[in-house]
Amino acid sequence: MTAGMETLAASLAIISRLDVIVALLIGSVGGVIIGAIPGVGPAIAIAILLPATFSLDPIVGLTLLLGIYGSAMFGGAIPAVLINTPGTPVNALTTYDGYPMTQRGEAPRALSLAYGASFFGGVFSVLCLMALAPVLARIAPLFGSREIFLACVLGMTLVVIAHRGQAMAAGALLCFGIFLQTIGLEPVRFTQRFTFDQTWLTSGVNLIVVVLGLFALSQAFALLAGKDDTPVPPKFAGGLFRGLHEVFRFPKIAFPAAGFGTIMGIIPGVGEFTAQFLSYTLAQKISPNPERFGRGAPEGIIASEAANNAVPAAAMIPLLALGIPGEALTAMMLSVFYVHNVIPGPNLFRDQMDFIMALYLCLLILNVLALAFLMMATKPLLKVIAIPNRFLGMAILTLSFVGVYSLRNSATDCLIAACFGLLGLVLKRLNLPIVPIILGIVLGGIAENKFRTSLPRIHSPVDWVNRPIAAIIFAIIVVVLAAHVWSLLRTRGREKAHV
Repeated sequence: MTAGMETLAASLAIISRLDVIVALLIGSVGGVIIGAIPGVGPAIAIAILLPATFSLDPIVGLTLLLGIYGSAMFGGAIPAVLINTPGTPVNALTTYDGYPMTQRGEAPRALSLAYGASFFGGVFSVLCLMALAPVLARIAPLFGSREIFLACVLGMTLVVIAHRGQAMAAGALLCFGIFLQTIGLEPVRFTQRFTFDQTWLTSGVNLIVVVLGLFALSQAFALLAGKDDTPVPPKFAGGLFRGLHEVFRFPKIAFPAAGFGTIMGIIPGVGEFTAQFLSYTLAQKISPNPERFGRGAPEGIIASEAANNAVPAAAMIPLLALGIPGEALTAMMLSVFYVHNVIPGPNLFRDQMDFIMALYLCLLILNVLALAFLMMATKPLLKVIAIPNRFLGMAILTLSFVGVYSLRNSATDCLIAACFGLLGLVLKRLNLPIVPIILGIVLGGIAENKFRTSLPRIHSPVDWVNRPIAAIIFAIIVVVLAAHVWSLLRTRGREKAHV
């Protein structure tokens, strides 16, 4: 008990620093504004800001990025509800019931429901994980090289399977990301791989350059190539406090949705969309009026927003405990750790629990700040929705190239980023996923290092799974693959039966 209080006191001392408080304010408010602008989203904002955070202390840089990550979904509900356009991709499900309520003249109620559900999901997730932190601190040191290698394999497996209907494409793009990670000097013997005697390839393909290209530049190209539309938000009148307490009228929806978000966030490669799908499906099944879903059901908004906002805090668990990012945004944050020589993994939980608790307290506070800002500033934020697409595209393009060039003062990096921007644009036009490439680069590098570290102690294939945690992870991989194959066979069987 005394140790826990000491850890909490140390964590409070960390977040009471002026620079951390400023980062919290900028991140939470900036995240809401970014989320409210259709076509930007947290991935683009974090990619642009990432080079700037390298010069900050780890807790300051991560607080800023976490603020944007956690609060963008709050703001993303505004255009989703008012103009049927999700501010961030994960707010897409909110449009199903939010926009019909706006058409009925219930826009303030729909927005306050979204805000209240997002706040509930975020706080629920953080409190759960703060309570689990001591347990994770005891479990994390049990993960050795082979366990982390198998966890990476599980993460890559789940990334592919999570893209239903696009598993082959996701697998190919994941392999492409793994290949990109191998370019340059390999980490053990420092021999050159796939450089073809080109000196500019010796240092490899920089993750941040790829991230900025695939996310930021591709979106800038898409906005510049598209129509110069200026979304027009509807007239907005009424208070926003009604829906905040209305969330608690549906505890059978809110608690399972936040639980799904917490669990799915912990599992690498799954994320918000799976959590939303499960919570929305459950809400529809247990609702006395399932026919209202998709036509303006308040339960639908609660299920969607509580689930997606519970994910950010939970997604930090595999990153902090094992050094394994579960999705693209935490993969970007991993680079902040590495730049400051803070290595996420079992030792971080054992030696720097105050740092981890400080991050969770920041996540808790940013939910409060985001909600408070929205209750005061929703009406002014409606002007943000009306930013012309091409102006937005040019701003993203300029900031992205500035960010890329500032990394190593390299024009070659700008050219590489532009190439990945074009690749990202093509993938978007073909409706193919981008995230597997990023996770392939990150997870591929971690898996290779842990695989090679484990080899001296491996004398037969059984040695990979001769420890309890390794055996459990391997069993999960087998079950997941078997379940996926079984699902595909059942789907084909049904299709043949209908023919």
